[in-house]
Amino acid sequence: MSMIDTRLAALLEMEDIRQLRLRYSASLDSGDIDGLDRVFAPDATVSVTVGTMTGLSAIKAGLAEAFRQFDRDGRGRYPFLHAITNHQVTLTGPDTAEGRCYLIDFETASKPDPNPLLLLGLYADRYVRIDSAWRIASTVLEVAWPAAEGSPDRAH
Repeated sequence: MSMIDTRLAALLEMEDIRQLRLRYSASLDSGDIDGLDRVFAPDATVSVTVGTMTGLSAIKAGLAEAFRQFDRDGRGRYPFLHAITNHQVTLTGPDTAEGRCYLIDFETASKPDPNPLLLLGLYADRYVRIDSAWRIASTVLEVAWPAAEGSPDRAH
């Protein structure tokens, strides 16, 4: 394989991986919880604001519950919008990769505070290729704003 072919192949792999985060956002935000089957590995671990979940069934159940909690208007779709930016991907092996991206999370359901911004965060992901398809093997969400209660970063 030529140098250009190798670089093009790596770029295509990285784009496939970036699509996972977009697919995650579209599936979760629209309430298509079964769409997460095309995002996560069967034994994946997800650590986000609603807790840590391991295994695809637990992830789907936990994120479905989060969707229900945020769907205060009962619309059944888009109670929040996950905007993903600055996605960096590093291929670490032929079937593994790591990445980080920013999350800007908007809340669209009615609430007392009219500010639509729910949180700002960073996802740290590990990816694995399973049967020729990339999947998220683990993800950890670090919330940058608002600071957690009791955090030294929290304004008093």
